Amino acid sequence: MTVEITRLGNGLTVVTETATHLETSALGMWVDAGARHERRDEHGLSHMLEHMAFKGTATRSTQAIAEEIEAVGGELNAATGLETTAYFARVLKGDEGVALGIVSDILQNSTFADEELEKEREVILQEIAGTLDSPDDIAFDLVHDAAFPNQPAGRTILGTPESVKAISRSQLKDFLAERYHPRGMVLAGAGAIRHEDAVRHAEALFGGLTNAGPGVEEAAAYAGGVRASRRKFEQAHLVLGFEAPSYRDPAFFAAQVLSGLLGGGMSSRLFQEVRERRGLCYAIYSTAWGLKDSGLFAVHAATGAGMVGELIDVVSDEIDRMAATGPAEAEIQRAKAQLKAGLMMSLESSSARAEQMARQILLHGRVLDTSEILASVDRVTALDIQNVAAMLRRKEASVAVVGAGRKSDDLAARAGERLARVA
Repeated sequence: MTVEITRLGNGLTVVTETATHLETSALGMWVDAGARHERRDEHGLSHMLEHMAFKGTATRSTQAIAEEIEAVGGELNAATGLETTAYFARVLKGDEGVALGIVSDILQNSTFADEELEKEREVILQEIAGTLDSPDDIAFDLVHDAAFPNQPAGRTILGTPESVKAISRSQLKDFLAERYHPRGMVLAGAGAIRHEDAVRHAEALFGGLTNAGPGVEEAAAYAGGVRASRRKFEQAHLVLGFEAPSYRDPAFFAAQVLSGLLGGGMSSRLFQEVRERRGLCYAIYSTAWGLKDSGLFAVHAATGAGMVGELIDVVSDEIDRMAATGPAEAEIQRAKAQLKAGLMMSLESSSARAEQMARQILLHGRVLDTSEILASVDRVTALDIQNVAAMLRRKEASVAVVGAGRKSDDLAARAGERLARVA
């Protein structure tokens, strides 16, 4: 399988990886526009725009869009993130033109009819309400707000009920014109798709797009802090966050390995200490998440309110121990093996491969060869991991406690004190 890249005259990038043994193609458009590109009065607009793209164009109704893709057995979907929005499909070989024709239409000819906007506004309000029934969703939203306060990188992707109710048709059209420009768009496909066909479709469907952007993009500035929710759930959810390397930072892979060491599986330090030895919770995990200019390392666990204090101490001690003495070689190798296996398994999905190629072009301007990524993981040393662990403690932690009722405030404050910055 070979990656092929073509850039159209207007700057739009077409990238494909053909797998001749497959009978389906995963393809779509990834746009360098997401929640972090919203102004304060646009909170939730990127996500609303993604929804509204499917609600009718000048030539297709909402029902026609669904019927046309399903008439060829295909699937059509979209997703909004902090930095990108994607519109993607999966179809049988030979039907790529059908999928791209629909994607082109919804991105360039959506009408954003007022009656559809009002209906979709209610749908998103229900989506927001659903997250408020999920204590882990609440906890992570609070941690992001603590990590990146008063800025787009720390705001929720969905928006708030107040901000969603205020979004107007003109704002949708203005954001689309400002942010959806070909220099910031990647048409990616993997599977049975042929590169020459993808380029031909791109020229015909997107060649007329012009560049008006780029629009606003506020730099992410990590701060840290303590947040809590007094809502009562069956368990208290604890999330501890720390500034971590960005996707573009050479230390990003060390942070990934560290995440595996601390909370990436049943052999990880936190799982063994917190669950197996102490029985403090059913599950605990860590994650290293990145933006183009910052990142967040987080540990999440849920337990009884009376055990949160001990849980805070255990997690803090493990991070401090890693920063002081570093990991053993055997656990490094286990974490690396998990990380590499996860990558290779995910790439057996053509949808995951198309997404990976698109994101890499938007982040790095090129597609990273898989062997290059694996080599980056292999190069991570014990000292690299120790340095990242020390980095986590050099700024204030971002703490959220949800589900312990009124005790949540005190527990969050205790965690903040326990994880105070180490100079």
